[in-house]
Amino acid sequence: PIHNGQVHQQLRIVLRPLKQGGQNLMEGVALLDEQQAEQLVGTLLFYDIHAKVVARKKYQVVYLKESEEIVELLNVMGAHISLMNLENLRILKDMRNAINRKVNCEAANITKTVNAASKQIDDIQYIKEHYGFDNLADHLRQMAELRLEYPDATLKELGEYLTPKVGKSGVNHRLRKLSELAGKIRNS
Repeated sequence: PIHNGQVHQQLRIVLRPLKQGGQNLMEGVALLDEQQAEQLVGTLLFYDIHAKVVARKKYQVVYLKESEEIVELLNVMGAHISLMNLENLRILKDMRNAINRKVNCEAANITKTVNAASKQIDDIQYIKEHYGFDNLADHLRQMAELRLEYPDATLKELGEYLTPKVGKSGVNHRLRKLSELAGKIRNS
């Protein structure tokens, strides 16, 4: 086994994050000799760091795929500033990913809501033209009129406009009934 100081002396690592299929960080040390590569892998294994070897052109590249192992290697080498910089990058990347997921989810929800409201309005217009609001039960007529009057309103907002007020599930139930009625009218 090689001590920390020897590992630090023997390894000359250039840390450069690479995208590998959009996944993990991948760091490498290029060596000319396959025996040196295997010796380095064995030394790293002593520290419970699992490295891999891949042949690239005339070099044997020893690399770490998992970022936790890269952090451990930096710690073993005593490269604490680089370790902190890498951890900061990981935290920043995780925050960006979380924000992107949230934004994508919100965008999908907005699109879904807009599409649902658009279909509801189409169904209500069809009922108005081919069946008439006068033929609707009072609670369905009131719902249909409100949806046409407030096309951008959320289910909760529509429920607040109703007399008496109704919750989101009640509004959704009434809009679903109107949609079913429009479907029956279209198919008759």
